[in-house]
Amino acid sequence: MVDLKAKPYHLSEEDCHWVEETIAGMSDEEKVGQLFFQLTSSHEEDYLRELMEKYHLGGCRYNPAPGAAIQEQNRVLQKYAKIPIFIACNTEQGGDGACADGTYIGFGVKIGATGDEQYAHDLGKLSNEEASAIGCNMAFSPVCDIAYNWENTEIINRAFGNDPERVARMSTAYLKGAHENPSFACAAKHFPGNGLDFRDAHVSNNVNGLDLEEWEKTYGMVYRTLIENGLDAIMGGHILMPKVAKELNPRLTEEEMMPATLSQEIMTGLLRDRLGFNGMVVTDASHMVAMTNRMKRTEMLPAAINAGCDMFLFFNDPEEDFATMLQAYREGVIPEERMTEALTRILGLKAHLGLHRKKKEELVPQPSVLTEMLGRAQTKEIQKQISQKAITLVKYKDKDILPITKERYPRIMIVHVKGSGGAMGELMKLMGMGSKKNPAEVLQQKLQEKGFEAFIYESPLEEMRKQLAAGEKPDVNIYFAGKNAISDFTKDMDLVITLCDVSNGRPSFGMSKGGGEIPWYVFELPVVVVGCGQPTMLADIPQARTYINTYDNKENTLEILIEKLMSGEEAFTGKDPIDSFCGLFDARI
Repeated sequence: MVDLKAKPYHLSEEDCHWVEETIAGMSDEEKVGQLFFQLTSSHEEDYLRELMEKYHLGGCRYNPAPGAAIQEQNRVLQKYAKIPIFIACNTEQGGDGACADGTYIGFGVKIGATGDEQYAHDLGKLSNEEASAIGCNMAFSPVCDIAYNWENTEIINRAFGNDPERVARMSTAYLKGAHENPSFACAAKHFPGNGLDFRDAHVSNNVNGLDLEEWEKTYGMVYRTLIENGLDAIMGGHILMPKVAKELNPRLTEEEMMPATLSQEIMTGLLRDRLGFNGMVVTDASHMVAMTNRMKRTEMLPAAINAGCDMFLFFNDPEEDFATMLQAYREGVIPEERMTEALTRILGLKAHLGLHRKKKEELVPQPSVLTEMLGRAQTKEIQKQISQKAITLVKYKDKDILPITKERYPRIMIVHVKGSGGAMGELMKLMGMGSKKNPAEVLQQKLQEKGFEAFIYESPLEEMRKQLAAGEKPDVNIYFAGKNAISDFTKDMDLVITLCDVSNGRPSFGMSKGGGEIPWYVFELPVVVVGCGQPTMLADIPQARTYINTYDNKENTLEILIEKLMSGEEAFTGKDPIDSFCGLFDARI
């Protein structure tokens, strides 16, 4: 059932023997433990020791922390592991997906805008060199989804674009970059393919509605390309595929259709039998609603393994989930043959990475390696090059606005538009994640350094909040009923930059009525709208006459943006990797 001498394992007889012998010598508890990836919640040694000695984990993922802390955690995990474990990271956009002080390089959509596969290769190589330095040996990357639906906020930034050929080329380049370290594996995601549904699988169902022929030409082509190039593992997404599932199993009813991670038609029939994938499969996070809304959790855990997934991502309650899977195995709900197959793939991949040949103290590098790898000048230079090539002038109706010079536009107003963000955005704020600097303030400072008189717009709502905080009663009637002359609004500025700092969800304009938050005034004075997060802001600001995507709000990206604005139209070399007009005719006019 598993060919350990074939791609992606390429094991020797000796390595195959280690896999077989190890499985034969495992207790039931040890076998079940290998099926689990757990998200660690503490760096305390006693806690980490219990994970390994009580639950015998096959792999770990962890919460963000500085590299030194993560490296020491990983050292402890391997110290107490009877069988070396996978330690995974989310290096989709750089080493900052491995540790808090790792180096951001660029989201998939930004790499896609360069049109240059070399940068995808650099992303795979450099970000995972940082990850390897802290003891990681697997990336839950590359993202192989295709951004067909602009409303899909789950992957719009993370995918390389909406062209399957580009996604295949760039995800393969990422894989090859990561594989320059032979002890590092990649788990491409999210099979069978996200990007068609507007819904987020974290909170709702997600559906890929393609039929088998259409899927083969798009997502299937991407995964076939990766498999041919030695893809180690695949992360299964909680994605329903009603047409494909029905084609593969005509007797299947609508009620019986499951997301891919629980679907034997998709994980076995499509991935194993049709695509011939011989590598390991791990589920996406098991707390996501697109998985949990299908059945009881006690049924869900063994169902994922029986569907064809080899590893299960994250306990809910360790004691409860471990006991559930152990009972399912002992009672035959998970057949012996399926257990052996999953363990063979898990241990086969560990042997492919050479983990079984290393001493425990060799599994995690020394602290000096971390110091050497994090924040290298080479990585920062690549990040800068990507910004130079990626920043995209998507829409340019008023051909005389550029270049922006202090002689033409001495006074610039910056309008900082933020996103609604939702629950995840609020959680990131509480955890201190995300950008440490206010990008509007950074942009203001950089413009002032160039000699511009730059100021940040304050909305009437912000003014009222200040009045309330000072114990004053704001005049709400003036805000809703009163309007100033257009000339009063425009007299203090020569140009407006609307900076859309939206990382998740849609922009939030407050309750603007004649104020500056929404650029209703695009024919009254020059306006440049900049998307420095999600690249779909034209859907909400279709009236923009000049629209630019920078794809992130990093300080050096904003510096390069100003250089390009001051140079003129020809300085913008990025090519739109998605449809930034969002399929809306009014966004183009």
